[in-house]
Amino acid sequence: MTKAAIFDLDGTLLDSMGVWDQVDIDFLARRGIAVPDDYMTTVAPMQFRQIAEYTIARFGLTDTPEELMDEWDEMARVAYATTVEAKPGALDYLKDLRARGVRLGVATSLPPRLREPALDHVGMLDLFDDIVSVDDANDVGKDRPDIYLLAASRLGVAPADCTVFEDLLVAIRSAKSVGMRVWAMHDDSSDADWPAICELADGVLFDFHNAPRDL
Repeated sequence: MTKAAIFDLDGTLLDSMGVWDQVDIDFLARRGIAVPDDYMTTVAPMQFRQIAEYTIARFGLTDTPEELMDEWDEMARVAYATTVEAKPGALDYLKDLRARGVRLGVATSLPPRLREPALDHVGMLDLFDDIVSVDDANDVGKDRPDIYLLAASRLGVAPADCTVFEDLLVAIRSAKSVGMRVWAMHDDSSDADWPAICELADGVLFDFHNAPRDL
């Protein structure tokens, strides 16, 4: 029976959430706005355009969504291509799963212009059988399971034979709702939700050194 492993990028395979935290801080600071306590957790499960539209509405900005996304892109591009690193043990874990015949996929909110340089930088780009973004799932965010079902379909594996690796509570809940197993990766950005994540997930990780080999 073919198995599949579907990975989130930001905060799961990639130790990159700090990039977006800094982008948020610097972007709003340019406009004289301090980052509200709930802002980062609110936008975390959204796709790129949704975040832009939400930010404009919340702070009454005059920018267009395209202008915001272009500014964020420029701020994040260099960091993803040069400074973002993989979570400890992630690269070896992917190679081990691949050697065992597990189909490997990505389900991410990151656009290609950011995810591909990042995956290339950490040596993972050629390891995946397919990469799916929320844009491919009709712009539906990870608060719904569409992206995981699409990834499973593209990998040719039934949802019940998929294991998802995620760091966000809403994403974990979505993947579980369609019968997938989910291992949660701890990331500082999800600290507030960690007790609920531990209760819901099939297992929890702080790195990939002890990640499950038999899926």
